Amino acid sequence: MPVEELSALDPDASAAALSAALDELRLHYDTEGHGVELVEIAGGWQILTRAEYTEAIERAQLAARPQRLSAAALETLAIIAYRQPIGRAEIEEIRGVNVGGVLKSLHERGLIDVVGRAEGLGRPLLYGTTPLFLEHFALRHLEELPRADELAIALRATAVPGAHDVASP
Repeated sequence: MPVEELSALDPDASAAALSAALDELRLHYDTEGHGVELVEIAGGWQILTRAEYTEAIERAQLAARPQRLSAAALETLAIIAYRQPIGRAEIEEIRGVNVGGVLKSLHERGLIDVVGRAEGLGRPLLYGTTPLFLEHFALRHLEELPRADELAIALRATAVPGAHDVASP
């Protein structure tokens, strides 16, 4: 729920009072052994199931599984997230393939949206991520995306030793 909607519930409450109430509620869920937690995501607040109960919920088949994103969709989404606003031609130049279908799919899922038009020839559409993107990846804001140097370190750490070695005859 966006902060604006929360503040509309009690128009007389100050921003400090709202913040204190959210902190109190979060503390209550954290200290009383609840299976849920209050989490700030995408500029708003959600009550979510605690991560440690994920396996139990999946075993009970209570959790609906969201449709997974393809590798092409994830790659395109990453380019948009890091370079937004960005046009289709720029994305295709980076990926080296046509991205029309992927852009359509990401737009239909609500993960990206048209955020403007470029000044160039034909005034092409520019794409950016949406609040649903932040929610999907449990981010409060885009600044929480990993930096390039962090990604390089993470990729090196997860690489399988010897996976790229070529056996000599």
